[in-house]
Amino acid sequence: MKRLLTLLTISLLLQACKWDSPDTRSKPLIVATTSILADAISVIVGDSADVRALMPAGVDPHLYKASVRDLDLLTEADLVIYHGLYLEGKMTEIFEKLEFSQRLINISEELPEEKLLRSGPEAHSVDPHIWFDVKLWTLAMDYSAKELIAWKPEWKDYIQENWSTYKKDLLAADQEIQEKVSELHAKGMALVTAHDAFAYFGEAYGFEVRGLQGLSTLSEPGLRDLGDLAQFIIDRNIKAVFAEQTISPRALKALVEACEQKGHQIELAGPLFTDSLDAANTPAGTYLGMIKTNLEIIYQALVS
Repeated sequence: MKRLLTLLTISLLLQACKWDSPDTRSKPLIVATTSILADAISVIVGDSADVRALMPAGVDPHLYKASVRDLDLLTEADLVIYHGLYLEGKMTEIFEKLEFSQRLINISEELPEEKLLRSGPEAHSVDPHIWFDVKLWTLAMDYSAKELIAWKPEWKDYIQENWSTYKKDLLAADQEIQEKVSELHAKGMALVTAHDAFAYFGEAYGFEVRGLQGLSTLSEPGLRDLGDLAQFIIDRNIKAVFAEQTISPRALKALVEACEQKGHQIELAGPLFTDSLDAANTPAGTYLGMIKTNLEIIYQALVS
């Protein structure tokens, strides 16, 4: 990290020497850390800016380490937008350095404290996966739209129009989730995944969620965790557990085996999309597409 911060300082000093300066671009460059965030911001700003995701689709932000090329992109950007809540845990110090020279938006800056979920009292124990509560994500995007207008007041009418349309789409998706999850809840189902990415989903839609690992994908489940979760699945007659796109399914395969050893057949379904979108031009290649794809995978596996 010290080497990266040194390189970042050098990049900042050399910024004035770059040919691709803000004055020579046809459009401002906005860099958003994840594909999820970049998609939402691109909808809000439309064709008025070039929006790029720092992390490619399929990358786990919990484990992401910025490269020298990433630092160049961040220092060249006219605006950097990030999730906060320690989602980009290994980049926290980089954002602190960037604040001295770059315009930054932390989309979680004004989220109500009582809406945030925690696994402990430490600052980094806040669950960052707010996008699985569509209404909470809508609050974060509403704040982002206001900050974008503060950055570019001349875009106000355009951003407000884009945001109004997008907000309606988000709230329609939220309603669809509520209806399908209500049906799953009535059947006694629960969502069992690799790590605790879906706690906001469970809280928002009244659906029990269990993760084999903790909030971070760095944690490892123990034998007791496997045994307890296998018994929970058997007791509730749950039909499927769900792999995740950015996490190895090894631990979940062990969970399936533990259930089968006790005579309970269960499907390893998915993968669900958690910390990243799918590739562009695929059903889960946008935020709304990801949410609807996950919902359909969960619904079909648990009601069949």
